[in-house]
Amino acid sequence: MDDDYFRQNPAPTSLPRQITLANAFVSEHLEHRRRAVLITSGGTTVPLENQTVRFIDNFSAGTRGATSAEYFLEAGYAVIFLHRQFSLLPYSRHYSHSTNCFLDFVTEGEHGEVVVNPEYQDKMRQVSRKYNDAKKRNTLLLLPFTTITEYLWALKEIALLMRPLGSAGLFFLAAAVSDFFVPKDRLAEHKIQSSEVDRLGEAPSDGPDAAGKKLVIDLDPVPKLLHSLVDGWAPEGMIVSFKLETDPSILITKARKAIERYSHHLVIGNLLATRKWEVVFVTPAAEERWITVPMHRRVKSVSGASSLMNRPKVASLMQSEEQTDELEEGVPEQEIESLIVPEVANMHHAFIESREKREDV
Repeated sequence: MDDDYFRQNPAPTSLPRQITLANAFVSEHLEHRRRAVLITSGGTTVPLENQTVRFIDNFSAGTRGATSAEYFLEAGYAVIFLHRQFSLLPYSRHYSHSTNCFLDFVTEGEHGEVVVNPEYQDKMRQVSRKYNDAKKRNTLLLLPFTTITEYLWALKEIALLMRPLGSAGLFFLAAAVSDFFVPKDRLAEHKIQSSEVDRLGEAPSDGPDAAGKKLVIDLDPVPKLLHSLVDGWAPEGMIVSFKLETDPSILITKARKAIERYSHHLVIGNLLATRKWEVVFVTPAAEERWITVPMHRRVKSVSGASSLMNRPKVASLMQSEEQTDELEEGVPEQEIESLIVPEVANMHHAFIESREKREDV
């Protein structure tokens, strides 16, 4: 199935350069015996035309991936950051969002020079030092994608390049990947004209009244290539994927099914409304385990709900919506990725040890 997909959807022109960069990066850190992680981040687009004007997208801004990359770097990993172009990036994410514009952090000095506003200097200094340290040690490689095809080609080729790392290679698949796409041979060549098309890939209907026409898009399912990571592309690496749901009653069931279907080593389940401070770890041979930001260090969730899971073991932590609107005064916000990444790193360490013991037998 994956051979058919890649044969019918040619590699993007940007791929050879990405392969060159990734190969050099992996080789360097393989030589230094450093653990490496491929983090995928942001959403993939589904073009509706070869010369793309219109496309299908999703809401992902890449927050989970960009934040996790920083914590993996702190944990000593080399990070390949495969990200949606123009989505959030490690370190610059603190100042690049439209609600947190970098221009708000700078001001004009006495002699007309541009300087950092004094009240933000300590935090910006810390972020700058971490970023420059990653640059100096060459532990962060940024590789962009836009479309679903660009993403899948890059994922495959980078995974193959990471095979020499063996169990020291980690895959942290946080990208929001499209489930459906329009095959290349059915794409319109030029911008779809509203007055000419009823159904993408079909001839226009007869009739003088163009105002009543509808564009009906015929989508195919994206092949489930995640199993290929385990079976062929990176058989010795540890695979972590994510499952996002909006219905709390099916989250764990869906995560379990993903484990069974793709043979990944960890699926991290999260709900749209509470994903900023609550996730569940689902593994093949153990009960699910919840990772939760302490109540006094949370910001209000998207929904304002304290928890949608209503689990007995956290019932004592439940507070009213008013109590979760703001952090306690003087207590810094805690990013849930600061809890997720160390747990994943510990699991990866145990994974490496188990593989080494198996090889010694």
